[in-house]
Amino acid sequence: MREKLFGTDGVRGVANTELSPTLALELGVAAAKILGQSHTPSFVIGRDTRISGSLLEAALSAGLCSMGAHVVSLGVLSTPGVACIARSGAYDAGVVISASHNPFADNGIKFFGGDGYKLDDNIERDIEDLVAQHEMLPRPSGMGVGEITIDHNKSNVYQDHLREAMAGVRLDGLRVVVDGANGANCVLAPQVLDSLGASVTLLNAAPDGMNINAHCGSLYPRQMQDATVAVNAHIGMAFDGDADRVILADDLGRAVDGDRVMMIVGKHLASQRKLKNNVVVGTIMSNMGLEVALRRSGVTLIRAAVGDRYVSEIMRRHGYSIGGEKSGHLIFGDLTTTGDGLLTALQVLRVMQETGCPLSVLADEMTEYPQVLLGVKVRDRAAWEKDAEITKAVARASELLSGRGRINVRASGTEKLVRIMAEGPDQEEIDTIAHEIANLVEKKTGVIAV
Repeated sequence: MREKLFGTDGVRGVANTELSPTLALELGVAAAKILGQSHTPSFVIGRDTRISGSLLEAALSAGLCSMGAHVVSLGVLSTPGVACIARSGAYDAGVVISASHNPFADNGIKFFGGDGYKLDDNIERDIEDLVAQHEMLPRPSGMGVGEITIDHNKSNVYQDHLREAMAGVRLDGLRVVVDGANGANCVLAPQVLDSLGASVTLLNAAPDGMNINAHCGSLYPRQMQDATVAVNAHIGMAFDGDADRVILADDLGRAVDGDRVMMIVGKHLASQRKLKNNVVVGTIMSNMGLEVALRRSGVTLIRAAVGDRYVSEIMRRHGYSIGGEKSGHLIFGDLTTTGDGLLTALQVLRVMQETGCPLSVLADEMTEYPQVLLGVKVRDRAAWEKDAEITKAVARASELLSGRGRINVRASGTEKLVRIMAEGPDQEEIDTIAHEIANLVEKKTGVIAV
């Protein structure tokens, strides 16, 4: 039996082996059938800069067209850009070929509905079930075969959306450092910032198909932080490969992650009475310092499971204005449907302009609790939950930190990892707790600690 295809962020694997052109074609066939049962479906497809992107796009497009679907190829474009275009016209779905922050050898395929939101779990299951039966599906011929149109100019729709989200706020006189991670935002981000009046210093914007995320971008923001200080910039921003997340740097070169951004923008919206129900949606990984800082401004933090789709589900259900993850993956419910690194950075710039405060001052309104994050590479992501010794150790740690901190152990939704997070007032204590559990997970179920 085939392992479950869809994780928390689409289908991922090593390109051309785990995520083969054959599998991409099969996913295209199944998606066209599920999303176009009563009509001829249309899809927009974008990809990041990985060397395998065009290979997988060709196979996926072939599968879609073989079922009569029409495909518009957007070329290299960020995940939020594809989602924005998908909901801007009469499209049934948007597809992004990217493995986000993963190394270049990996790739992925994720689907958005015509509303710009990621597909429901049930629809993904239907697509997954049909992959195994794709050879039995009837195919059209003659005029019924789909076709591919190439239109790289549709990114203008997304750029216009970003500028409109600034509500007339300009960035004249601001100096900005952009780390494009050699990924999907290398060209678009500086174009948008320049059009709003900012002066841009650009880093890691020469993709060669293999250097995406390579010691740069949101996973490695140090270079961006140092450059922000070196050029006396007001803000720095480091994107990941598909630009659905961002890590910022303040004017002192300090990293500003997703938790601090939610605090900054959430408090600002609350002060303008624009924060729905005075709620911000974080995850179980959001730092306790965020919860405390928001509470001081009368804002409640609600925690979702890890994964932007779960944050999005809660936000959509209640109409909340802002939510996201510490990793810099933020969703602005009044402006967009998915995580958007550039939109996030622009909203922080908007707060800076409207308040007249530098980012360093805004960021200091939150004090972060010490937190340890560890990962253990495993063969089976679910095995730890069935191990009595591991679950008892987690329960003991939770009891020890009760009222003072938190322990969380979970399987990664995108990689074969078990992630351990410990948080509390004493750095030495949480270091000890996290490493004891990580060592136990590695001993009982792991391959190597990472």
